[in-house]
Amino acid sequence: MRIFLAPMEGVVDHHMRNIISSVGGVDICVTEFIRVTDHVLPNKIFKKACPELDENSETPALSRGAHCPVRVQLLGSNPSALAANAARAAELGAVAIDLNFGCPAKTVNRHKGGACLLDETDTVFDIVNAVRKATPASTPVTAKIRLGYLNRDSYLRNAKAIEAAGANELCVHARSKTDGYQPPAYWHYIGDIRDNLSIPVVANGEIWSLEDFKRCAEQSKCSDFMLGRGLLAKPDLALEIKQYMAGEAFNPLSWDEVCAHVRTLFERNCQSYPPKYLGNRVKQWLFYLQRQYSEAADLFEAIKRERDEQALRRALGF
Repeated sequence: MRIFLAPMEGVVDHHMRNIISSVGGVDICVTEFIRVTDHVLPNKIFKKACPELDENSETPALSRGAHCPVRVQLLGSNPSALAANAARAAELGAVAIDLNFGCPAKTVNRHKGGACLLDETDTVFDIVNAVRKATPASTPVTAKIRLGYLNRDSYLRNAKAIEAAGANELCVHARSKTDGYQPPAYWHYIGDIRDNLSIPVVANGEIWSLEDFKRCAEQSKCSDFMLGRGLLAKPDLALEIKQYMAGEAFNPLSWDEVCAHVRTLFERNCQSYPPKYLGNRVKQWLFYLQRQYSEAADLFEAIKRERDEQALRRALGF
């Protein structure tokens, strides 16, 4: 069984990937999407989204503190441009190319990217086919979809097209764009996809706990899973699932242990982001962590309007 850390735009950067994967249980990470229009992007864009590229070879050396391989995700609607950029990413050392057909953001969909393409199965096929032909056979091409755009009618049509176009693997977020992130997730649709495809299918959506995982596994019939918000709220959820499957005892992270990771994120953000954004990603993480830890809620309330570095450091316990 493999567990993936979801590519959450604006949330899971390389610092967060490093911290979450260091806890254990995560096998594969995926970058935030790189938006492709009509030209090949400069190398610095790929390396900004995926600093791990410098050592991300076939047998990835774990550079920059990375703990697992990191796939490069592309988003766009131009098959030839996506193919050219996928080829460039592969040249730079990407262990796999992931194609985003799931992003529900209005700004992305308005510019013909992400989930809106699920209403254009022929375009989805053309993109995957072009990318597969442009990249080495040794570089997996994967895709992530939702069950549909305005409704869930297209889920099987798109899944079959992605397989037919040559994708090596498909991840399915078990909701439509219209469903957003509101529960429930419709995991049984993934089970239907799993029954109709021969490539690996990864189940994603609304896995917040071990019990959610068990239900998702039963309904989706999958052996691989992608965790997003659930893993941000409970950083050791992947480890808990892995230890449950292995029949091993699980010792959950204490708040003190989690808070040490929060401080690490703050320190790294101080080095990576302009002062006007100082603390933003820490506050964002605390917002998720408060679902599991009451101390996170208290800390979030204490710093949510704070921008001064020294005040933030005092509140975080430096």
